[in-house]
Amino acid sequence: MDPTVSLAISEGVATVTLNRPDAANTMNLQFGRDLLAAARRCGSEGGVRAVVITGAGKAFCFGGDLGAMMMNEGDAREAYLRELTVDLHAAIVAFTRLEAPVIAAVNGTAAGAGVGLVAMADLAIAAEGAKFSLAYTGVGLTPDGSTSFFLPRLVGMKRAMELVLTNRPLTAAEALEWGLVNRIVPDAQLAAEAAALAAKLAAGPLHAFGHAKRLMRSSAALEAQLEDESRTIARQGASAEGAEGIGAFLGKRKPAFPK
Repeated sequence: MDPTVSLAISEGVATVTLNRPDAANTMNLQFGRDLLAAARRCGSEGGVRAVVITGAGKAFCFGGDLGAMMMNEGDAREAYLRELTVDLHAAIVAFTRLEAPVIAAVNGTAAGAGVGLVAMADLAIAAEGAKFSLAYTGVGLTPDGSTSFFLPRLVGMKRAMELVLTNRPLTAAEALEWGLVNRIVPDAQLAAEAAALAAKLAAGPLHAFGHAKRLMRSSAALEAQLEDESRTIARQGASAEGAEGIGAFLGKRKPAFPK
């Protein structure tokens, strides 16, 4: 049986493909396990310097597999959802802790926890036909997949609350205006644009990216954050990446960061 999440690594870029196209890439228990395995492999596999997450077929990810949920009742359904979200959330934590930048390439509808995967990514490119919908409360459920954490931070509390309570969909253009994605490209160009961005990042300073990501996502008080910035830039400036980057700038050449 094909994995519900596939992983391919080439030239420093890991491509994570949500791979249940006949089920709109919805998440079941096996999906949660496979996504976690892919995230952990991205962190442990030597040479991964950028990650692209996208969906197979016409959808990015429709969120949880409601049919699979309904095969369980009462306590069994609660246990099912706990198991699914434990794996899903561990995968999200693993992706966010990567030094390598993570790019969401949104090739169709992202709903429910699919929006969470877009929100947790460092960068997001959407196809013109992409749409975004939380959908949770429409079926009597509540947010998961990091949506309640990242979404208010990206689009603001009022807008996030509107999406949660009304379940209205966002077009790709609205997602760009609200700050959920970085840019929009024609549907046919999405894969190529995501690959080009990933290749560019893969040639960059991996450890500098990782430290920058950590700093940008910190919730420390100002004084603690400033001390962290000072300590981090000092160490990075003394590193091989820092020496190469500064030397290349002064020498008016393109940097060749160590792999």
